[in-house]
Amino acid sequence: MNQPDHEILDEAFIARQRERLLRLRAQLIADGDAAGSEESTLQTAAGDEPRDAVDDGDRLEQQANDEALLAHDLDRIAAIDRALQKIQEHTYGLSDGNGEPIGRAHLEAVPEAVFTVDELNAKARRR
Repeated sequence: MNQPDHEILDEAFIARQRERLLRLRAQLIADGDAAGSEESTLQTAAGDEPRDAVDDGDRLEQQANDEALLAHDLDRIAAIDRALQKIQEHTYGLSDGNGEPIGRAHLEAVPEAVFTVDELNAKARRR
């Protein structure tokens, strides 16, 4: 479970990751708030307009897409919260699954990562 010397996560790296996670979390929340506001505005604007089946279909498709994006963003916020918790617990960079180190490059690409690439690949193969 020891990380090779080049994979040790120093305090400066973890501090940068914490800031990245906080910014990413704030951005996802702001995006969700903006999407909700936009949907409300569109519904208000279309309230008295006559609609046809195509308009309704387009609106329902857009609503389904928005809901899928919201669900994805909520999952990502939960992962960010878990990563921030791991920073507080001094376990950031260790997998929640097997306790093995998560590669630095993976953490740089996905700062909220709580599983190793191998674990993620194994999950994907099982699907």
